[in-house]
Amino acid sequence: MNNKNKNIELAKSAVLMTAAVAVIAVAVHFFLVPSHTSISSISGLGIVLSNFIPLPLSVITMSMNVVLLIIGFITCGKEFGSKTVYTSIMLPLFLGLFEKIFPNVESVTGSQELDVVCYILIVSMGLSILFNMNASSGGLDIVAKIMNKYLHMEIGKAMSLSGMCVALSAALVYDKKTVVLSVLGTYFNGMVLDHFIFGHNIKRRVCIITKKEEELRKFIVEDLHSGATIYEAIGAYNMQKRNEIITIVDKGEYQKLMNYINSEDPEAFITVYTVSDMRYQPKIQA
Repeated sequence: MNNKNKNIELAKSAVLMTAAVAVIAVAVHFFLVPSHTSISSISGLGIVLSNFIPLPLSVITMSMNVVLLIIGFITCGKEFGSKTVYTSIMLPLFLGLFEKIFPNVESVTGSQELDVVCYILIVSMGLSILFNMNASSGGLDIVAKIMNKYLHMEIGKAMSLSGMCVALSAALVYDKKTVVLSVLGTYFNGMVLDHFIFGHNIKRRVCIITKKEEELRKFIVEDLHSGATIYEAIGAYNMQKRNEIITIVDKGEYQKLMNYINSEDPEAFITVYTVSDMRYQPKIQA
């Protein structure tokens, strides 16, 4: 890639990251802050701490991010660290801008519960964009990324686990209802985040045993333009040898495949698995 194309790609990444951070800032300022909940984020912890520390939320968020950024650089590499430095600076800037333009913001929905729901949906969109770019908005996202890398946990589950302590911190300031909403919001935020991150990547692993093996193989390769693997399988009841065709398809291809099998061999034996992550590990030459 030449320098011109590289600069264009960097510019596109910067624009996309800036837009994602702006979406996160909107979720925090207009929905999380009025709800008074503390949901799975440094911003949520900052809202609690702002009751004890006479500083704006943007300043508190920036201070906590600095410590976690150093940890992120050490554990997750320079690419993740450099991108997260940018987003960690931009998020407090956006929050500070909103604090100036929209001071003393009140609930947009008029309901604490609806504020929490709106926050979860909006912030998950922004976070999913950043995580798919190997970045984060800083704060607890760095903790979740570390857990994802070293403990192989899904990002959403890591966010929920690391965010529970933050959610429980609401008990220091707010009533029981707010604490419960913070805990539930943290849990569902992880689920929704996983949906946004992995939902568009979900494929199906289809395993088929059919009498029309060759016809099915040609349909997968020539019509679906997909790949397949053939394994020899032995039935435990009569020890009969049959071939099993395994292919991985997306939603549209899956529907075409099922229609073809139902039409050509309704008695085919089929098992289907959901797949969200596929990797090829090349062999290392000695």
